[in-house]
Amino acid sequence: MLAGSTLARTPHFALHSVALNADQVDLTEKPLFNMPVVWLGAMVPKRWAKRAVTRNALKRQIYAVSALYQAQLPVAAYVVRLRSGFDRVQFVSATSDALKLAARTEMHQLLERATRALGGVQTPVAA
Repeated sequence: MLAGSTLARTPHFALHSVALNADQVDLTEKPLFNMPVVWLGAMVPKRWAKRAVTRNALKRQIYAVSALYQAQLPVAAYVVRLRSGFDRVQFVSATSDALKLAARTEMHQLLERATRALGGVQTPVAA
């Protein structure tokens, strides 16, 4: 999956995609599934989020924001990957509102960049 194309990056996240079937525009990639739906996953490695509570909180934020943009993404498989850790001095608690807000804000930036790169609409559906 990570061998697919990288659509967008932010300081903490990266969005990767791969075609689901042979009908996709990019025929150089091997199809992953043959179903016409948007698949989305989250990858939060222990390397960047040591505590399970932090990893789970970040995944919840990834899935919540991604659901707003799912209708605007072309049919493909996507993975949002945490590519660097959030500063534990600045974000002391994994369940702090500050960490949730930072993750959500950055996810919006990531998915707006991706939809812009894919030629989609830039604003999400109502929350």
